[in-house]
Amino acid sequence: MLSDDVWVCAPEYEQSGASRALTLSDPIRVRALSDRKFATTGTPTDCVMLALTELMGGLRPDLVLSGVNRGANLAEDVTMSGTVAGAIEGMALGVPAIALSQTGGLEPQEPFFAPAEAFAPGIIRKLVATGWPQDVILNLNFPNRPVAEITEVEVTRQTFRDVHVRHAEKRTDLRNRDYYWMGYRPERSHPEPGTDLAAIYEGKISVTPLHIDLTHQQTVHDLRKVLGGAPPRG
Repeated sequence: MLSDDVWVCAPEYEQSGASRALTLSDPIRVRALSDRKFATTGTPTDCVMLALTELMGGLRPDLVLSGVNRGANLAEDVTMSGTVAGAIEGMALGVPAIALSQTGGLEPQEPFFAPAEAFAPGIIRKLVATGWPQDVILNLNFPNRPVAEITEVEVTRQTFRDVHVRHAEKRTDLRNRDYYWMGYRPERSHPEPGTDLAAIYEGKISVTPLHIDLTHQQTVHDLRKVLGGAPPRG
């Protein structure tokens, strides 16, 4: 156990793909399950913001843990992940944050969250002891392997898939009206070594430092020669 002082604030229902959505046009309902456990109708970002600014009554947490998500959050999917977004909101509010996700298949090797349950506490202790920059979150993904076969942790970089796995499946309801179900095809990419996807494919635990500065510095430099702009500091 990492701590006996744990607060929980989670969405009432599935929020996969919510990214950093913030509920602005609808009220958010909060249901208190106990003194330190809350369920909300909001997004993961809403949950973290409400917990840190309202529900904890002025207390300041040492760490935000977002997850463990049921399913991986790797490659370009991190930009759509509600789990990663929850960690980003913690970071934005000045609290160190970690996103955790458990890779799964159609037939998980063991009880679904067994790898995360077995390895997350030890990894988190090491990360907290080491520390990381204030504008960074850590994205942990656990492979779908038997616990006994998972022997490595790899610090990785985010990659991008070389196949398009997202798709929309057209269906018809009982009133003969069309609708679409969004999903993923189970197709593997061919990632480079040292990336989050490669680590998971190889049965390793992936630890990826992420931040939200999306600026492409080389393009900034190139466009300033054409359009102008302030020179870089330093």
